[in-house]
Amino acid sequence: MTSQLSSQTIEVADVIAANELFHERGWSDGLPIIPPTEEAVAEFLNVSGLAADEVLGVEPVKGGVVTAEKAAINAVTAGCRPEYMPVVAAAVRAITAEKFALHGPTVSTMGAAILIVVNGPITRELGMNAGTSVFGPGNRANATIGRALRLILINVLGTRAGELDKGTLGHPGKYTWCIAEAEDRSPWEPLHVGRGLVEGSSAVTVVAGLSGLQVGEHAANTPEGILDSFAHRMYALGPNMKEVVLIFCPEHVAFFREANWKKSQIGEYLLERTRKPRSEWAGFGFPVNWTPEQEDDMVSAIASPDAVVSVVAGGDGGAWSMIIPTWSFGAKTLAVTQEIR
Repeated sequence: MTSQLSSQTIEVADVIAANELFHERGWSDGLPIIPPTEEAVAEFLNVSGLAADEVLGVEPVKGGVVTAEKAAINAVTAGCRPEYMPVVAAAVRAITAEKFALHGPTVSTMGAAILIVVNGPITRELGMNAGTSVFGPGNRANATIGRALRLILINVLGTRAGELDKGTLGHPGKYTWCIAEAEDRSPWEPLHVGRGLVEGSSAVTVVAGLSGLQVGEHAANTPEGILDSFAHRMYALGPNMKEVVLIFCPEHVAFFREANWKKSQIGEYLLERTRKPRSEWAGFGFPVNWTPEQEDDMVSAIASPDAVVSVVAGGDGGAWSMIIPTWSFGAKTLAVTQEIR
């Protein structure tokens, strides 16, 4: 069997030997891999219409170059199917955009992972999961697309744990973190359309996310009541967040539909509802610059209404939504949406 990683072509006896080799050389995430044979890599490139030497992105600080061939090698290794390759390519283009500032969240001790939210017709074509246990195991497209991006970070850009990756704790999203939005359950335009793309297109949105915090609200039946539960949990995240992702489950979002709420109202409500005096934030241990005469000035948990990125996902039968804080301090890293070509 011939396996390929970047420009190296290596003869191995079988799949077991290939796995041992990848683990020994630090080319895996610790899970079993699919050997990236020359034939498999060529098929991925052919299906996606990409030339092997096409540059998908350049990491802006270290200058690491991600070519289509390198991305395809890691997509095969992650267990992707060839038809997933355009999504992987779009995710690479998104994380290497200047606005995303990839270097910071991948080397920080805060241990952020990259969340990929996929929108558009391609989610149905690939059979992606937007429903029950959307962040859990069981769906090949979700699992392997997210894993492919992580392997690209490891093998192409060198962000291995203990080397460039200095995360104190990290979180499981560093193995794989990819979902589809449940557009058919949402009362609002799809995420990518709200971020400037046309209806009917397919896209990825990438976010440097910290560990998610589930919000269980089983009694409230109004948008205000549900968002009050979000607000109480957001206090623990600190003031002036430049970006935060809110995942609304179908049961919760149904009440927003009934009340005819616009998506923009969510950020507006939370901006007002999460205000505290500067002195109180400081008392919680958050660094807020203030002088004695400013100690009663009110500061919100979010910097503006636009800081809220709202996504609809999850299964029926449970009133559980989620807050995903992001590595966006000082607006260094912000979400990027990229069309899937």
